[in-house]
Amino acid sequence: MVTLATFTDIVAYSVAIPVLPDLSRRLGASPTMIGLLFGAFGVTLLTVSMPMGAVSDRIGRKAPMTIGMVALALASALFAVGDRLSLLFAARLVQGAADAVTWVVGFALVADLYAPDERGRVNGIVMSGTTFAVMIGPTIGGFLYEAGGTKLPYLSVAVLAAMVAVGFIWLHVPSEHAPRDIVPIGRVLRTRSILVCAVVVVAASATISMLEPVLSLHLDSLGINPGRIGTVFGAGAIVSTVMHPLFGRLADRLGARRMTLYGLVAMAVNLGLLSQAWSFTSTIVLFCFSAAGAALVITPSLTYMGEATSEAGIGSFGVAYGIYNMAWGAGLLSGPSIGGFVYERASFPMLALFWAPSLLLVTGLLARVKPAAESHMVAASAGAAITVKKQ
Repeated sequence: MVTLATFTDIVAYSVAIPVLPDLSRRLGASPTMIGLLFGAFGVTLLTVSMPMGAVSDRIGRKAPMTIGMVALALASALFAVGDRLSLLFAARLVQGAADAVTWVVGFALVADLYAPDERGRVNGIVMSGTTFAVMIGPTIGGFLYEAGGTKLPYLSVAVLAAMVAVGFIWLHVPSEHAPRDIVPIGRVLRTRSILVCAVVVVAASATISMLEPVLSLHLDSLGINPGRIGTVFGAGAIVSTVMHPLFGRLADRLGARRMTLYGLVAMAVNLGLLSQAWSFTSTIVLFCFSAAGAALVITPSLTYMGEATSEAGIGSFGVAYGIYNMAWGAGLLSGPSIGGFVYERASFPMLALFWAPSLLLVTGLLARVKPAAESHMVAASAGAAITVKKQ
């Protein structure tokens, strides 16, 4: 059900790509206004994520997930009937809030119900379904738009979201793996491993979102047409869909923190290699490696956030994943802006030369966070040594 909810959320988000600009132009919106309309999504995403996580820690996950799907259905219906820009902005804001609820509470529910050595596998399944939605969402939106205008894509999503909401109403939530611990948000924010994980998420999200516009511009400068550019991103999405479950299982076996470290290094190296692509074929190959590297960060970092929360003795998974979602949103807002600024004044290879070392710096920051298990072992050894000395 969590996978279906995140899948529906991403489809609702991505059908807007081919539909919203045309709809906005018909209502007399300028390009700047269209950009603000797309950006409005991030406003409620950032403001709702952490409070909603805290609320779900107190009242449970089922009701918020149901409300989130209902909100998504209402936002989609509002898009379908909206005949003024003010209504479209309202719908986009509600959609961002629904996204925050779905992702924060959904992953908190996974952390509630599954043991630490299972979370990677389950997070991989959820992310695989999400990546599949990224692949087909714009295609579905374009096809339904051609078939029935602006109303059909959004009405279809509204029906799907309503069906998922009904599913959550009837869902019997199993007993939790561990009881929720209601703690102040400030205590979660003061936990170093959680904050470092948030920094990792900002870096990964910013890198992924930076590549979307910048790589397209770079490939256009190489003479690669839009159809082939779409093929490049489609190939990467296929690789991500396959790799998320695999990396989730490896995170369970080898440790989520270790896999996240590997992923950050892979992102840095792959970014440098991708900037040297010289043809359409080489770009596909190198971008597939980049997509795999991104998946190697995303799924293990989702698992590591739950792991860091548990190791800190905190059961507020809602607040922790609220922080995760806020960090992801911050990366989405900053990545394209910084990347576009640097690319306009330099080149893609120079941008990669500037960007890759920052990923390695974040890798070093994460490497310095010692897992709680290791800390307990060190403390136990020190205690044993003191006891022996006293004897």
